[in-house]
Amino acid sequence: MFRRTDSAWAPWHIAHTDDKKRGRLNVISHLLSQIPYTTVEQEPVKLPRWQKRGGYKEPDSPPREVPMPY
Repeated sequence: MFRRTDSAWAPWHIAHTDDKKRGRLNVISHLLSQIPYTTVEQEPVKLPRWQKRGGYKEPDSPPREVPMPY
């Protein structure tokens, strides 16, 4: 399967994962090293003035939250 489907455009990589934690970190490191990062020009951010104390009101419906079972 590897020989038939491996190509320069979509290569296969084999990760040795006898130690799962190190294997996962190696895969993450390898994948991130394949991305051609470039510097993105950005305009300076202009922040609004701070609100007065006590003027903040929580929204009626909170945003979706990740469950915390642990």
